[in-house]
Amino acid sequence: MKIYLWYLYLLPSLIYAQSYTKYIIGDTSDVHTSCQYRVTLMGGASEHDSASKWFLQGANGGDVVVLRTSGADGYNSYFYSGLGVSVNSVETIVMHNASAAYEPYVINRIKNAEALWFAGGNQWDYVSYWNDTPIDSAIEYLIQVKKASIGGTSAGMAIQGGLVFTAQYGTVTSATALNNPYHTNVTLLKHDFIHHTWLENVITDTHYDSPDRRGRHTTFIARIMHEDNTDVFGIACDEYTAVCVDSTGIARVYGDYPAYNDFAYFIQPNCVLPNTPEVCTLGTPLTWNRSNEALKVCKIPGTNTGTHLFNLNDWKTNVGGTWENWYVIAGTLYTASGSPPNCTTNSQNQTNSLSTDFYIYPNPAQDKIYIDLPQQGQVSIYNTIGQLKCQQLLPSGVHSLDVEFLSQGIYSVVVQSHSCIIYKKLWIR
Repeated sequence: MKIYLWYLYLLPSLIYAQSYTKYIIGDTSDVHTSCQYRVTLMGGASEHDSASKWFLQGANGGDVVVLRTSGADGYNSYFYSGLGVSVNSVETIVMHNASAAYEPYVINRIKNAEALWFAGGNQWDYVSYWNDTPIDSAIEYLIQVKKASIGGTSAGMAIQGGLVFTAQYGTVTSATALNNPYHTNVTLLKHDFIHHTWLENVITDTHYDSPDRRGRHTTFIARIMHEDNTDVFGIACDEYTAVCVDSTGIARVYGDYPAYNDFAYFIQPNCVLPNTPEVCTLGTPLTWNRSNEALKVCKIPGTNTGTHLFNLNDWKTNVGGTWENWYVIAGTLYTASGSPPNCTTNSQNQTNSLSTDFYIYPNPAQDKIYIDLPQQGQVSIYNTIGQLKCQQLLPSGVHSLDVEFLSQGIYSVVVQSHSCIIYKKLWIR
C-alpha cells in the first residue's frame, strides 16, 4: 500500500546536496507503468501546452524527472497539475557541477522515471557534465531499454540529435558560420551522446525565428557532410513550436498557427548527386549551391491539435507542409519555393531501417553480448578515447561476442554496412 505524504502536494520538498539540488512534488514512492517511447522537441520560449500534454501522456501516470544545470523548480507544478495529465510525481534535479553525474541518487531517479525532460539552459553544460558518464548511461537506458518518453526545450532540444552543436565556446550567429564554416565557435559532436531511433543522423536547432538561425544550421549540416561524406538531416523549430515524434517515426507539429507564424523545418540534402558543398573550408565563405537546390526543406505550420505531420521513415510524406529550396553562394543563404526530393532513398532512410533492426543485448553486459544484424556489416567496438578494441565482419543474423576482456565503462559499437553507418552505446559493468 502506498503511503501518501499529503504535504508534498502543497509544497515541493527542497533538499540541498553538494553537487545538486532536488525539488519533488507528488508521491515520493516509485511506481512502474507501461510508458511509451516518444520524443518531444520544443523550440524555446514558453512551452506549448498541447505538446507538453503529449509528452506527459507517454509516462502513463508514472514519474517525471526534469534535468537542468540552472534555475529551479519551475516545471514541477506545470507538469504535475497545470496540464490535467495525471502523473505520480515530478522531480527537478538541478546539477551544479559535473560531479552530480556520478551521484547514485541522481542516476537511480533517472532510471526509475517514465518520462525525462531536459530544460533550457547551456547545452555545453549538458554535454560536458553528462557525456560518457553514468547519467549518459541512464539516459540511454530510458531510450533503448525502458522506452520512456523523452523531451526538452531550447538547449534540451539541441542535445537530442545524434549530431550536436555543443556551443563549447559560446553561440555562433548565422553570418559568422556562413562566412567561415570552421570558425572556432562552430563546435560539433558526432554520434557520441544521445541516440534516438529517428534522430541519429539529425542535427537540431531552436529559436529559429529569433534570431534567424537558418544560416548556421545549414552550415552545421554542410560541414558534417563535407567531413564525413554522408547525408545529414536537420529538424528545427520556431519559438513556441514543438515537434513530437512517436515510436513509428511520425512527427506531429504543435504551435498556434494561423494566429502566429509557428513553423517546424525538416531539412535534407538534395538526393541528386553530387550533393555535398562546393566550398567548405577554413576561413572561406560557404558555397553550397547545387543548381539552387542544395537543400530540400519541408516547412510545416504547427497547430494546437498537431494535425500537421512529417514522416521520418521516408523524409518526404507530410500533411500540411510546403517545400522550399535552400542554397548558399559565397556565404549568403537564399531560399525559394521548391519541390519535394525526387529520389526514393537516402542515407537517413537506410540508417533508420538498420537502426530499427540492429539490436545489442544484454546492455549493460558483463562477459558476452549478442548482436542481431539485419544485413552483413563490419562491427567495431571503440572505447571513449577512440581506441579500437575489436572488429569483425559478420553476416546477417544473431551473433555472440565475447566482451569479457573489456574493462568496466562505456563503449561505442559501430556497424558499417554497404549503405550506412550506425552507432550505439554499450555499457560493460
